[in-house]
Amino acid sequence: MADLKADRPGEGLPDLRRMTEARILLGRFGAGLPTRAVQSFQLDHARARQAVWSEVDRAALRNELGELTVEIAEAHSMASTREEFVRRPDLGRRLSPDSISGLGKLPRGRDVVIVLGDGLSASAVTTNGAAVTRAVLERLDAASMSVSAVVLAAQARVALADPIGELLEARVAIMLIGERPGLSAADSLGAYLTYGPKSGTPDSRRNCISNIRRGGLAIDEAADSMTALVALMLKTGISGVGLQSAASNLLPEDAKLIGLSPAAIGSKTEPH
Repeated sequence: MADLKADRPGEGLPDLRRMTEARILLGRFGAGLPTRAVQSFQLDHARARQAVWSEVDRAALRNELGELTVEIAEAHSMASTREEFVRRPDLGRRLSPDSISGLGKLPRGRDVVIVLGDGLSASAVTTNGAAVTRAVLERLDAASMSVSAVVLAAQARVALADPIGELLEARVAIMLIGERPGLSAADSLGAYLTYGPKSGTPDSRRNCISNIRRGGLAIDEAADSMTALVALMLKTGISGVGLQSAASNLLPEDAKLIGLSPAAIGSKTEPH
């Protein structure tokens, strides 16, 4: 392959950069990269660090969520600071005593509880959290599935949805959470769905829909998939890796009803 010059990277090749956000065909300048490529890398690295270390403005998030058909509550993990949250993932999976007391006043025994957690990207929650939450709520309501609350969770890991769901006796917990940022995307939101959430639930019992953001999975498509997964979980009483085999045994009319094929169901362990 011919050398990739700084001013003509990939000359004579299809412009593959239009097909991916990956760092390809950057060109070169002498023995190094062109200045533009180096500066772009530094900018994306700074955005990734900011996503991890910044805090979600919960007042602004509440304002963006607006009036919902369910109550908005707040919770906090056992990690008291961002630094402790990053160093101690175990604390991010446990609910603080004050949160247990506060959440105890919410409705119990509903089909779903939605937890919106900061995770490892406050940027993802700030950019996409409110829109994804509203889209999911609209679809759950249209499908006559009851929701106990939307819980805004601080210093939250994926598994923090387990004690919240267990406390509220929810049949399914949906954790919407900021995913670990990469150098091509710092605002990616992930959704983790668990049937029968309880403290100590293994990651193999979760289903994940990831990369929800502009340039990734569209919000409407993600909300449709979440609603279909909830319907399937409520029907089978299963989530996670066991859901694949359960889906293969569904009658065709049931599969059509929930709009989900067995091949569309995935499971994923917590990337935090």
